[in-house]
Amino acid sequence: MPRSAAGEAQSRLAVRERIISDATVEGNPTLRTVVRGVCPHNCPDRCVWNVTVEGGRAVSLSGDPDHPITRGGLCAKVDPYLERVYSPDRILHPQRRAGPKGAGRFERVSWDEALNDIARRLESIIDKDGPEAILPYFFSGTLGLVQNESPERFFKSIGASRLERTICGSTTYAGLTATQGTDLGIAPEDIAHSRFIVLWGANVIVTNLHLWPFIRKAKAAGATVVAIDPVRTRTAQAADWHLAPLPGTDAALALGMMHVIVREGLHDLDYVERHTVGFARLAERLDDYSPDRAATITDLPAEEIVGLARAYATTRPSVIRLMVGPEKHPNGGMAIRTIACLPPLVGAWRDRGGGLLSTTTDHHDALNWDALEAEGPEARSINMIKLGEALTDPSVTPPIRALIVFDSNPAVIAPNQELVRRGLAREDLFTVVVEQLPTDTVLYADYVLPATTQLEHLDLLTSWGFTFVALNRPAIAPAGEAIANSEFFRRLAARMGFDDPRLQASDEQIVRSLLESDDPRLEGITFGRLERDGWAPLRLPDPWLPFAEGRFPTPSGKAEFYSESLEAQGLDPLPVYTPPPEDELPSLRLIAAKTGVHFLNSSYGGSDRHTKAEREPVIDLNPEDAEAREITDGDEVRVWNDLGELVLRARVGDRVRPGVAAVPFGWWASRSPGGRSANALTSDGLADMGRGGDFFATRVHVSSAG
Repeated sequence: MPRSAAGEAQSRLAVRERIISDATVEGNPTLRTVVRGVCPHNCPDRCVWNVTVEGGRAVSLSGDPDHPITRGGLCAKVDPYLERVYSPDRILHPQRRAGPKGAGRFERVSWDEALNDIARRLESIIDKDGPEAILPYFFSGTLGLVQNESPERFFKSIGASRLERTICGSTTYAGLTATQGTDLGIAPEDIAHSRFIVLWGANVIVTNLHLWPFIRKAKAAGATVVAIDPVRTRTAQAADWHLAPLPGTDAALALGMMHVIVREGLHDLDYVERHTVGFARLAERLDDYSPDRAATITDLPAEEIVGLARAYATTRPSVIRLMVGPEKHPNGGMAIRTIACLPPLVGAWRDRGGGLLSTTTDHHDALNWDALEAEGPEARSINMIKLGEALTDPSVTPPIRALIVFDSNPAVIAPNQELVRRGLAREDLFTVVVEQLPTDTVLYADYVLPATTQLEHLDLLTSWGFTFVALNRPAIAPAGEAIANSEFFRRLAARMGFDDPRLQASDEQIVRSLLESDDPRLEGITFGRLERDGWAPLRLPDPWLPFAEGRFPTPSGKAEFYSESLEAQGLDPLPVYTPPPEDELPSLRLIAAKTGVHFLNSSYGGSDRHTKAEREPVIDLNPEDAEAREITDGDEVRVWNDLGELVLRARVGDRVRPGVAAVPFGWWASRSPGGRSANALTSDGLADMGRGGDFFATRVHVSSAG
């Protein structure tokens, strides 16, 4: 940027920052400013925050009171974010391994030393085994389009193995699109207009806190809130009605409801005839799912299934808030696809506040995603769920020789934890980890490189739970020698001699290019506007009634009870329930869910504040299952299967139904009893659609540790 333009931009920036007050520090006036930013984490709320900076140091952080979703409040996870920024454990300088893998011993090196050696070793791997021997591993530690998405251009350019980032949400997306062609549903705020709200696999209070005020508004106006979840979560406790089916039986519950609705003539025949395909075949399939059969499968009373079906079909507007809980089974995609058949069956899409609410991901197609593309050779794909297998299976050709990790902590978040750690411990695996704090994955790194926090870099973020985009402006200078993810890959590309100008694009250039779109939903949203206001809503019709008149973006243009696209994939074209394989020994179905108020995946599993607030990882057991195993509340128990073993304290009560055990997800293994956490037990199999995981199909045995 020319000096005059840079000076003008800086002047505009200064004017836009709000001056709060003049404070006095040792007699010197210090300017206090507020810089608007955005939470980086994998949460549908995407809170906008204000950072108060004094003398170059962030002194407070709070939710933006002017933002219509954040409304001044941050969750318990993120509220103490400044402790992360200024943590005494913060990684501030490049470090090189100085001991065996897993020991966590490192020596400080310069950026030049680190970059030169990393470039040299990657080039050597490419020469010997080809670029596919290099694998990136990244997901949702920082979900910005600059810091999370743009680095993939580097890997595409060199021809590295592509990472299938399907660990969460991809199965839900595949299931939804099979029925309705998109993941889009009602405007999230319109749930306030609903009068019958079904929270299906959605622990809103813990994982989607800023939607809850809109649900409370609906309740105040007379809405009934139903929670469907095998675990009695905080949200289930706050609901008017909680149904706890056996895990993995969601499709059977939905089919049982549809049986009642069609048998009793409660479906919207006009909507079905004009806006759906395959109803006659669906009705024939429903003959197999009487309430009695659905009750046998789900272990719910038949009369409860009948009551739910009648209430859902006869109360308007009715909405299903569907989240990713049901997807994490071998039959997860079909379960999601089946649940999505309910709204068109009863014509719920006609009403404001009626239909289905899942994610808003497809709205962000409005951005210019081509800006993140790069030219490069075709390459194989490796599923992130299968990391342990990819690192240890001798049949993988070429073998993975280099792993570059950023925005993730695979030693904790990847399933089949013991196999993953065995792979990470390979002495011939060259591992680079770009991180803020010393995670469990860092223990296995050959190089650990200091990454900026959200207060220290520029980024553009979308929301997968609401409909706006936001600009995160850096509020403070990077701590120590930390650099942004994007800057690391710019430097590495230069060291390796890549001359594609897209690999050297600045963060601002990337943001501006993403906003260069003719999509009407982005009308009026410019870099200047975001720089000034911080965020902007996507331009959508008001009210947003996506399928009131049908027009589904499916091959038929209608909601598809019968899906030819599924049939072409060798899947059942009609909704169906497929039972999971049964364990021969007495076992419990394990749910490793995000039930902790203070944890968000593994992002805060290393924080003293957050782990103290969560106290300790426990296993929840129903009194019936505990008594059968001679376990009492507070006992130390052994939890195991063929993948691994945990020793945890038992919490006996009504938080889980009989036949189910629950352990919290997000604890680091290094901070857990026995050095293992939930994923030591979880399956690394794949679901039926979208290549997502089947984690909740895990079965475990539980006995007294004594």
